[in-house]
Amino acid sequence: MDYRPYYSLYCAIIVSLGGFVFGFDASVISGVIGAVSTEFNLTPIESGFVVAAPTLSALVGTTIIGPLSDALGRKKVLIIIAFLYVLSALASAFATSYFMLVAARALGGFAFASLVIAPLYIGEISPAQSRGKRVSLNQLNIVVGLSVAYFTNYFILHVSSSGASWVSTLGIDMHTWRWMLGLEIVPALVFFLALFSISDSPRWLMLKGRSDEARKVVATLLPAEQVEAEINIIVQSSAVDAGSLWTRIGAIFGPKMRLALIVGVVVGITQQITGINAIFFYAPTIFEQSGIGTNAAFAQAVLVGVINVVFTLFAMALIDKWGRKPLLIVGLSGIAISMALCTYGFAQATYELTPSGITQLQQLDSADRGFDARSLSGMVGKTYASDIEFKEALKELIGASAARDYESELIKSSIQINATLILIGILGFVASFAISLGPVMWVLFSEIFPNQLRGVAISFVGLLNSMISFTVQLVFPWELGTLGAALTFSSYGIFAVIGLLLVIWLLPETKGRSLEELEALFAKK
Repeated sequence: MDYRPYYSLYCAIIVSLGGFVFGFDASVISGVIGAVSTEFNLTPIESGFVVAAPTLSALVGTTIIGPLSDALGRKKVLIIIAFLYVLSALASAFATSYFMLVAARALGGFAFASLVIAPLYIGEISPAQSRGKRVSLNQLNIVVGLSVAYFTNYFILHVSSSGASWVSTLGIDMHTWRWMLGLEIVPALVFFLALFSISDSPRWLMLKGRSDEARKVVATLLPAEQVEAEINIIVQSSAVDAGSLWTRIGAIFGPKMRLALIVGVVVGITQQITGINAIFFYAPTIFEQSGIGTNAAFAQAVLVGVINVVFTLFAMALIDKWGRKPLLIVGLSGIAISMALCTYGFAQATYELTPSGITQLQQLDSADRGFDARSLSGMVGKTYASDIEFKEALKELIGASAARDYESELIKSSIQINATLILIGILGFVASFAISLGPVMWVLFSEIFPNQLRGVAISFVGLLNSMISFTVQLVFPWELGTLGAALTFSSYGIFAVIGLLLVIWLLPETKGRSLEELEALFAKK
């Protein structure tokens, strides 16, 4: 086969479409969860489970995906993943109960394993000097998918109340949240069909003894004069028998893998424990806590998506110039500062209902939910020093159901807060994450593990990453209701500082080195 200069880039772009679908799936729920909680009368933990269900099933998917990709090949596994995304989107849009919705989203969670396989595949087909940018394409697609979902949520919410005849004809006004979820079918189907046009990884082909096929693939990726040298490097790195699955699992805990595994675990846990998925998946909810109202909250969530894309592009431009470690240091420092701003902003907030606020709330009266704005008169003139005190008082007067359904309007009518400071803190957090932990983690995962153990090792650290992500998503509604916004965000800031210190101490720089050079570097250290 002839050399095709842009073929490796083409393959990277196609595979990274899975990142777009993941990003869309992950953030579209931010616009759905409020309506679903009301329609199915969910508790905070049940609401959290709707959001976190895909991450729970991703624990299983992430555990088996590395060995599965070693057995079947990266390409076949990616095709299976894309098909699961299509099925999940269809089932979610037509869910008729809480349990059906959770099951549908959990099905899509198995496809979240694309986060593990895409960087692995892209890292294996990319030249060392551009590997950081190529692997970061997956992260770029994730943040673009996040942004598109925020935008489509805002658009559908806006048109659902427009009164246009076509809106009623399509049922957008009556099934708003179903349309939000159903739009995922389009990118998922495109991803599925496009995967049939790429080759499998030459390093995987060589591991399976399919050297002729590997040579043909390498010939499309590199000029003719470089093919033999690349083949020799791959042969040497693949010469050691990887052994059975259990042998490989045991090997990742061996002394030569110690540093690589510790770095992978530290970065994988830090990426999620600093709260990124709480921000992405609950963005409108967080902004509603600052009293700006539902529509403005959805609009600011769109801004989160835009900032995410812009700073991911900065990361892609810098990752092969500055290196991985400087970006992590800058980003984690920014996350800690941003969370400090949010903590201070919410800690200074006060809540007080006024007679004029009660008048504004009269339009929310709803006999079927037992809510009557006049029942709040006992709170007039009382100042509450925290969101927890205010919410508990609301529950006592109007009941937990009405307090939940009308929380945004009630907070908007009573809160005194510097909402701009909260917005700056959240956007600063997103920018800091996008330039560091977002793209850098997956680049490191594709680099620091040896060829024979890469699939199993990435599965292991990806499993830990998913476990932390699931926990953060599940407990966030409970944290807001029990601990309050200030304490919740302060915990994220503390974890960012711990992660920063560990990165400075442990992580060697990996930019510009071949995968084989990095294998020797980490084993030596």
